[in-house]
Parts: sequence; structure tokens; C-alpha cells
Amino acid sequence: MSGPLPLLSLGMLLAFAGLAPVAANAGPGEKTDKSIAYRWTDEQGVVHYGDRIPPQYAQKEHAVLNSQGVEVRRLDAQKSPEQAAAEARTQLSVSRQKQHDAFLINNYTSVKDIEVLRDVRLDQLRGQESAAEQYVENLHSRLSALQTRARVFRPYSPRPEARRMPDGLAEELVHTLNELRTQSNVVATKNEEEAALKAQFQADIERYRELHTIH
Repeated sequence: MSGPLPLLSLGMLLAFAGLAPVAANAGPGEKTDKSIAYRWTDEQGVVHYGDRIPPQYAQKEHAVLNSQGVEVRRLDAQKSPEQAAAEARTQLSVSRQKQHDAFLINNYTSVKDIEVLRDVRLDQLRGQESAAEQYVENLHSRLSALQTRARVFRPYSPRPEARRMPDGLAEELVHTLNELRTQSNVVATKNEEEAALKAQFQADIERYRELHTIH
């Protein structure tokens, strides 16, 4: 099997092989312009030249050459949906990083500025956490009082003569339990937000220092 042909001999190759002309925008099997040829590589890594691209290589990477063997256009291999989606995600990530870098450079004059904003945001968040935690404590107290009242009624009282729990008390118990679960989730969420906020600001501080080192 012969190895790849050097580009410098492409003009002679075309002349001796009698390759028919093709256009830069011609598809496989079409011929229209005498100054164009194609170059592609097969599965064994062997480079080929010709005036047509075999159908099995039409969707793979190949180059368009002029009559002097100079590459004038390169067509990338057709990407799979997964590859295209991954490339789009990468481009979006790069774009967002550039936007955030511009935000850091344009809005802060020093690391101290970032730290001041971080502390303000943390104080606000901790205030919300404190309020939610206090509310949860109040709900626990209310639930305890409701449970004490419920013990004199069925099904919580062991006495045979105990009456059925009033509907209003049962509804208040259910409501308090549901509200306690909700607010406990709020407290947990606020704790997660605080950790995320610290991590984000720390990342911004490190990136800000890196950008100023680069510049």
C-alpha cells in the first residue's frame, strides 16, 4: 500500500491521472471547476487525492485544494447529535465565563470590594435563617401544646370513656405538622444557600486575582 502523496506533487498527479475538474461546492460525484481537487484520509491513515470523494468519506473530514495543491477550504467531519450537544454546552460555558470575567473586572476595584459585598449578602441570608429557625421553635412549642391537648381524646387517650378528638383540634395538629415540615425545609435550604454563597464568592475572589495576574 503506498503512503500519502506530498502536496507539492499534486499538480503533476492531477495532470498524469487525468482527474476531471470539480467545483469547491460540488458534492461527491459532481464535476464543474478545473482548479479544484479533494484530499481525504481512509481508515488506515492513508491520504488520498481525487476529483471526487467516495460516498463513504463524504461525511468525514476532508480538504478542498486548488491546482497548486494548496488547501483552500476544510470541511469538518459531520458531528453526531451527542457531539454537537457537547460542543454547544462547551461554547455556552465559555461564553458565560467571559461574561462573568467582564463583570468581575468592571464592577470591582479590589478583592476587598468582593469581600464587603459577600459579608452584606451573608448577613441578609443569616437574618432570614434566624427568622426561620425562630419560627420553627415556635411551631415546636405549638405542636407540643396541641399534642398535650390531644392526649385526652381518642385515639391518644387510653381511657374507654374518652371522647373523639374535635375536628378543629385535629385540623390544627395537621396544619402545624405540615407547617413545621415546610419551615424545617426552609431552614435547611437557607443553610445550603449560605454554603453556596460562600463558595461562589470565594471562587470570584480567586478568579479576580487570576484575571489581574493575567492582565
